[in-house]
Amino acid sequence: MGMVKKQYGQAVLIEEVNKILQEGLHKFLNDEKLDVLGNPLPKNETEINWNSEDFTFEFDLGLAPKFEIDVKKKAVTNYKVVADKEMLENQVKTIRKQYGKLTSQDVVAKGVEITGTFTNEDAAIDKSTTIELEVLKGKSQTKALMGAKVGDVVTLKTKGMFAEEVDNQKFLGVDPVASKGLDVEVAFKVEEVNTREMADLDQELFDKLFGKDVVSSENELKEKIKQDAEQQFMQQSDQKLLNDVVESLIENTKFDLPKDFLERWIQVSSEKPMTAEEAKVEFERSEKGLRYQLIEGKLRAEHKLQVTFEELKAYSREMIKGQMAQFGQMDPSDEELDSIAARIMSNQDEVKRLSEQLNTNKLLQFFKENAKLKTKEVSYDKFIKEAYA
Repeated sequence: MGMVKKQYGQAVLIEEVNKILQEGLHKFLNDEKLDVLGNPLPKNETEINWNSEDFTFEFDLGLAPKFEIDVKKKAVTNYKVVADKEMLENQVKTIRKQYGKLTSQDVVAKGVEITGTFTNEDAAIDKSTTIELEVLKGKSQTKALMGAKVGDVVTLKTKGMFAEEVDNQKFLGVDPVASKGLDVEVAFKVEEVNTREMADLDQELFDKLFGKDVVSSENELKEKIKQDAEQQFMQQSDQKLLNDVVESLIENTKFDLPKDFLERWIQVSSEKPMTAEEAKVEFERSEKGLRYQLIEGKLRAEHKLQVTFEELKAYSREMIKGQMAQFGQMDPSDEELDSIAARIMSNQDEVKRLSEQLNTNKLLQFFKENAKLKTKEVSYDKFIKEAYA
């Protein structure tokens, strides 16, 4: 027995003491109703004499701050994005072109569509595209393309080629950063030249677009386009609203975090060895997210915004109905919906994904009903320029 104690005694002692410590800490935090950040950190673990009869352990706690949230403290812009007359006209024009008749041409001239490939190896540009000659803003680029034949390779300068720099992304395939002030030469190989005869706005086209007799006039077509577009715009404006309210809450909800403790906790809990300076940098990087995590947690607790199982099940049913409607199944039975919902709810990844969506929706709805909002009606182009400048 002496040999066993000598070889294993201290390891068993440490293990058992650790169990008692964990239980004691858990009970203490519950009894005192303490809300802590991270985990308790031992203060004197290097000073423990494991040959003693009694042991004393000290821990540092990172107490969560007390604070109040005022969602009405500062007004946030709630964009209402509308499909204006110009957008509707352009959409109708696009539809007529899309369903129009193509006629092959020999050379590039006014009013044609040109299909070809832009290339520049140094700028990593290799983009096949179809472009209308009228899209080009630059006179020198237009002049260079005029009269070009299929198979010709024309050298064009990207500077000033388009009215908007965002078109560099669309037609040249560069990323948003590279599109800003792009000034290189590209080779454009002409592969097709076509004129397009616009499709007639008749019942045959309407039925092809939306199904039989759903739309029967140009005005009804524009109204349908307007409804569909504004529904899509709402998703973008809702996301913008959510982001802006979150930023406002972080900025205007003041409280102190136990900075020193959290930096030490980050250092101790890191999977890889981390210096105190690295832990400080990591804390500064994650501080904003931690602040919002605390704010969101308090909002959800105080206003009962947690997602229940029944809400999740109902949400999954509505999602399934929407997807089935897209494939023409307009009136699925309850048994069918329950069967599909049960399969979804048995998949942990799907449950997590749907829970996140529903959590976001509940929070967004809460902000719409309770935050101080100022509604601003704008066109889509103005929304993009103003909201993401």
